[in-house]
Amino acid sequence: MELIKNINQIKLVKYLLIAIIGTLVLAISSKIKIPFYPVPMTMQTFVVLFIGIAFGWKLGLATIFLYLFEGIIGLPVFSGTPEKGLGIIYFTGPTMGYLIGFLFSCFFAGYFNYSKNLFLNFVKLSFATSFVYVSGILWLGILIGWDKPVFKLGAEPFLLAELFKILLITLIVSKINKIKELI
Repeated sequence: MELIKNINQIKLVKYLLIAIIGTLVLAISSKIKIPFYPVPMTMQTFVVLFIGIAFGWKLGLATIFLYLFEGIIGLPVFSGTPEKGLGIIYFTGPTMGYLIGFLFSCFFAGYFNYSKNLFLNFVKLSFATSFVYVSGILWLGILIGWDKPVFKLGAEPFLLAELFKILLITLIVSKINKIKELI
């Protein structure tokens, strides 16, 4: 009985370390701006999908929850922090819907099974990513008003970069899937 308890504690520590590493990579990906048209791109959504695929949906969701918690308590993990504010004030700003969308995106990326069919994998990853933009636009519309061009402001400038990231992860999804076996 003691052995089982020790094994479970070791697994918990292992999963916690994996989640912390995931939040660090996600935080770093939010800070690096890559020149792209029409707006600079971060690799956050790529990393969210990566975490979902590599960690599986359960550990992936735990990782994204931890990341959001870190940001809410004031750690500068989000894209616009610390220069645009910190903590719950920043979290409840215009980007909250997108950040919440990370949870759904990660869940579906981790829940889906991937095959050698690139087109099917692309569709699954596009579906998973769409939750970032759907929840982001919904929150943006609530925040600034539906009389504003919320799609033009909250999604359109990012779609080309998002397509690039989805294509990239589609091409390497089979390699990422192998990480899950190690965890």
